[in-house]
This record gives sequence, C-alpha cells and structure tokens, in this order.
Amino acid sequence: MTEARADGASPGRGSSESLGQVSRDGARTGRHAPGTPCWVSLMAHGLTATQEFYGALFGWEFRPGPEQLGPYVRALLDGHEVAGIGQLPPDRHLPIAWTPYLASDDVDATAEAVRHCGGTVGVGPIDAGEAGRMAIASDPAGAVFGIWQAAGHRGQAVAGSPGTPVWNELLTRETASVATFYRTVFGFAEDPVVSADFDYLTLRVAGRPVASVHGAGQALPRDRGPHWMTYFEVADVDEAVDRVVELGGHVVKPARDGTHGRTATVADPEGAVFTVVRSHPAE
Repeated sequence: MTEARADGASPGRGSSESLGQVSRDGARTGRHAPGTPCWVSLMAHGLTATQEFYGALFGWEFRPGPEQLGPYVRALLDGHEVAGIGQLPPDRHLPIAWTPYLASDDVDATAEAVRHCGGTVGVGPIDAGEAGRMAIASDPAGAVFGIWQAAGHRGQAVAGSPGTPVWNELLTRETASVATFYRTVFGFAEDPVVSADFDYLTLRVAGRPVASVHGAGQALPRDRGPHWMTYFEVADVDEAVDRVVELGGHVVKPARDGTHGRTATVADPEGAVFTVVRSHPAE
C-alpha cells in the first residue's frame, strides 16, 4: 500500500475481505483462497526481547508454535492468532525481516512453480507439525516470501483491529517482470495504475484486493533491495511511533497522511522494518 492505491480500498478493508468468511468481531471463519497473504512471521535473534517489544507495542500475548525451524511462538490478540515470531540460530546472520506467507493448496506444486518461473526455494517444503506444510522462497528479484499449505493452522485469524496485519506490499525496482512471476505462480489478477511516473499494481484474488506491488526504481533502499512490507493497523500512528522509539526501535519514515490513512515506517530493535497505519474507514 502506498499513498495512492489503484482500487480505492483501504489496507484494512482489502486484507479483511481476503480472509474469506469474517464474523462481526473480525475473526476469520473460512479458508484462505490460494495466493492470499494468510500469515506473517518474523525470525529474530532474541526471541524473548522481540516478544517483549511487540507485546508492549501491539498488546500481543504469545503461545508456543511448531519448532521445525527452531524456537517459535504465535502472537495472539484477544485470543486470535495474528502473527508468528521465531528464533534464528546463533550462527545464521540473515536479514531480520517480516515475511508474508501466501496461501497454497499444494505447497510442493507451488514450490516447483516458483523454481520453474525463475524464483528460488530456500527452505522446504517441510511439514510444520500438524499445523500445515510450508516453504520459504524468493522471487526473481530477490524478495523473500513464504508459502503456506494449511492443515490444523489456517493462518491469520483476525484482521482490521489495532495490532493486526492489514496489508502487504512488495517493494521492487519495477513491477512488470515480478508481476509476471506472481501471476503465473499464484494466479493473481492485476489492477495497474496507468501513469507515466508511478509504477504500481494491486493484486487481486477472486476479485478482492489482497496485496500490492510498487516499482520504486532508484528510490528502492540500497541496503535492503526488493522486499515485502507488512502493514499493521494501530489506533494512533503518532502514539505508535513514539512507543516504538521508547521500546528501543527507530523511525524509518516519519508519520504522514495519505489518501487512505496515516502511515509511518519503523523498525524494531533488531532492525525488522514494518509500517503502522491508521486506515480510513471503508466507504
């Protein structure tokens, strides 16, 4: 999501619609359609400290999850699962980043499609206990994402309220080549912004906006390269930014007002970058 969106949907509305059947309290009751961002996960070095940061920022509580890749917890908001945090092995010096997982009915077939279309599968496919089956991959430009085939764990269980992921946006150099990759692998439909100086696509599943792709060109951060950005809803962006700093994080892009809400991009104490947003109500 950027300040201009192709479809007029707020990040909160787009994401909650993509969750399938949603009850009045925002809880998801159906199954994620293939291609839909269905989960976000962070691998950090200090699991306890990271839980303390996000617990204080978003009001999350935690319970243990599958540990196929090491110690791992699921974050809960009002009893609903909203995200995962895992611990990297001490000898792994990987970028600390939030990673979206895209739903799949067959993660092995999707992983093979990723390879066939020029992407890379870095982890898996592997079973995550009784929760499901997963893989971690990167697109041809290098942006990392997960693939999730649900079993006992269907993914994010609530969206729209403060403390929940509400949108995912791929920041890349240009949209054309990577859009072909995601369309072929996941079957996305695309709504481009027709503009000579703005390279932007909204990705749709079954007619619903589920994610976006922003071709940032030379404005793409050189220290990060192409990457997925997760947006978390908050009640007050400015208060959330102040809280991030109080908790040891820092500001990447200060709070600003856009067409669909107020946003700020921040980083946690280990450097994982994410965006906080106060979405305008859906019209």
